[in-house]
Amino acid sequence: MSQQTSPKNDTSPDSTAFVNVSAYKFVPIENPPELRAKWLPLCKSLGLKGTILLSDEGINMFIAGGEDAMDQLLDELASDDRFSDLPIKKSYSDYQPFNRMLIRLKKEIISMGVPTIVPSSKTSPKISAAKLKQWLDEGKELTLLDTRNDYEVEIGTFKGAHPIGIDHFRQFPDATKELDESVKKKPIVMFCTGGIRCEKAGPLMEQEGFEEVYQLDGGILRYFEEVGGEHWDGECFVFDQRVAVAPDLTETETTQCYACQAVLTGEDQKSPLYDPPNSCAKCYVPPDEKLRATLAQRNDQLRAVTNPLPGSEPYNNVRPVNVSLKFDHRKCLDMFLELHGHVEDGYWEKEFELGRIVYKGQPMSPDDVVRSGFRVEHLLPQTTEPAVSTEVEFLYEDDAIAVLNKPAPLPMHPGGRFNRNTLNHFLDLMYEDCQMRITHRLDANTTGVVVYAKKRSIANSILPQFKNGTVEKAYLALVSGEPKEDTFSCDASIGKTPDRAGTRLVDADGDDALTDFEVLDRRDGQCLLLCRPKTGRTNQIRIHLSHLGLPIVGDPAYGREEDRIATQTLDLDSPPMCLHAWKLSIDHPISGERMEFEAPRPDWA
Repeated sequence: MSQQTSPKNDTSPDSTAFVNVSAYKFVPIENPPELRAKWLPLCKSLGLKGTILLSDEGINMFIAGGEDAMDQLLDELASDDRFSDLPIKKSYSDYQPFNRMLIRLKKEIISMGVPTIVPSSKTSPKISAAKLKQWLDEGKELTLLDTRNDYEVEIGTFKGAHPIGIDHFRQFPDATKELDESVKKKPIVMFCTGGIRCEKAGPLMEQEGFEEVYQLDGGILRYFEEVGGEHWDGECFVFDQRVAVAPDLTETETTQCYACQAVLTGEDQKSPLYDPPNSCAKCYVPPDEKLRATLAQRNDQLRAVTNPLPGSEPYNNVRPVNVSLKFDHRKCLDMFLELHGHVEDGYWEKEFELGRIVYKGQPMSPDDVVRSGFRVEHLLPQTTEPAVSTEVEFLYEDDAIAVLNKPAPLPMHPGGRFNRNTLNHFLDLMYEDCQMRITHRLDANTTGVVVYAKKRSIANSILPQFKNGTVEKAYLALVSGEPKEDTFSCDASIGKTPDRAGTRLVDADGDDALTDFEVLDRRDGQCLLLCRPKTGRTNQIRIHLSHLGLPIVGDPAYGREEDRIATQTLDLDSPPMCLHAWKLSIDHPISGERMEFEAPRPDWA
C-alpha cells in the first residue's frame, strides 16, 4: 500500500470523476489465463486501474476509472454467464486511487490455505445489513466476530465485536481453535470488509463445531451503504490509496506509513515522529539505535562473505593492464618491467613464454609493441591467494558513506598476490545495490579508519578534502628509538616514483611532505608517537620516521634491518606493523557537518 498523498474525496457521483468498484464471486473458472489475456488489454484501453485476481475458485476485483469506461467493463463481464450476477459495490472519488492495472493469476482469490473449503459449493448462511442492525438494536445475544487483520480492527469495528486476533488471513484456521468453547453454542455473526473472507471463514468454523454461524452479506461496506454507521465505532480500512472510509463512505484522514505500513489516524500524523516517507511513531528508531543495528548487520554480512576467504579456493585470475600514453609504442615486456619491476628477475619473461600475457585473447610476445588504450591481460591460472585478516569493523554508515576499521594484513585493492582477498572485493560481495569507492588508502599492513563512498559523485566530493588538506588525520605509531624532543616535525621531500622493490625514498627533488609528531609514551628503547601528516604522500609516515632514525616496529619495508622482508604484505601470523590510522575528520559530503571517526587502539598502542 502506498502512502496517501492524494486529496480526500467526496463520494457524491455528481462531484467526482472516478467510480470505484469492488466485487467478488466464488465460481469455478477453467480458463483464468485466457480471461487475463482478454481482459487486461480491454481494461488498459479503457483507462481503468486496479487489481483483478483470478483463480480456479473465482474472481476478486478492486478497480477504478471513469463511469462510462467502468460500465463497458461490467457489460463485458456480464456477457459471461459465470459473472452475469456478479455483486457490485460502488463508491466514488475525485482521484484515481490505484497506480496501475493488474490482473493476477492466483491459487486462491483469498488465501486461507485450506483446500477442503470450497465456497462455490457451500457457504454459511448470510444475514443482511438490515437484519444485523435489527438484532443489535434489540440487544440479541450473539458474538460479533471480526475476521479481519489486527491493523484493520485497530481503526474501527462494531461495538462489542470480538477480534479474531490475526496479522494475515492464513492465520484464521489456527485462531479459531483459540476461541472459548462457550462461543460454539451461541449465534456468531462474522464480518469483514466486503464479505469475501467470511465466505471461507464460515464453512471452516462449521467444520470446527460452531453450531450457528452467519456471515454479514456484503460485509462492512454494504452495512454502511444500506443502514449507515449505527453500532459501528471508528472507520473502515480499505485496500486502496484511500486507506479508510467513514460510515458515510467518504474518505478519512487515515493513511499508512510508507516505511512500515502501519495504519495512522489523523492524530497519529500529528506526532513529531511522523516523518513521511521515512518513519512514523510506530516504527521510528532513534538514530543511535538504528546506527548500531545497521553496523551489527554489516559486521555479520562481512563475516559471511569472508568465511571462507574468497581467494582461498583456486580460480583463474585475469589481471587487466590498461596501457597508458606513457607506454604508447613501447615493447610489452618493457611496460611490465617498469610497472612491476619489484618482482624477481626473469618473472615476466617466463609469463610471456607460458602464454599468460594476452591481448584480445591472443598471447603476446615480449617484443610486441603496445598502443595507448590497449587492455592487456595477465592470466594467472589456478590462483590461490595468501590468507588475510577479516576482522573488519564497521564504525559508521549512512546513505552516502561507510567508515570502517581496517585490520592488517589486508590490502585494500587488487595488486600483487591479492585480488579477491582484498577489502574492495569483500565490499563488492556485500553491497549489491552500489559499488563502494575508495576515498583514500591505507597500506595493507596499516590498521585503522578508512572512508568509502557509495557513489562516484560522493567520492568526487570527498577527494578534494584530502588534496587540499582539510582532512585531519591522526595516526599512532610504535617506533624503535626515542626522539630528544616530545614534539617534532619532518619535512623531507619524498621521491615521486617507487624503486624496484616498490618503496620510495627521501629525495630532495621529490614531492613536498610534512608530518608533525608528538611523543605519547616512552618505553625502554621504543616510543609511542602521535603522527599528524599534513600532506598525503605514499608511505609518508613510514618514510619520515625511517629517515629520522625512528623506524616503525614491524615495518617490512622501512623498519629495522631485522624487520625487513622481501614482501609488501605481511603474512597473517607475522608480528604486526605498528602503524594505526587512529582518527580522521572530514566534512560530510551531503550535510557539510564536520565528522570525526575513531578506530579503537590496537593492543600495542
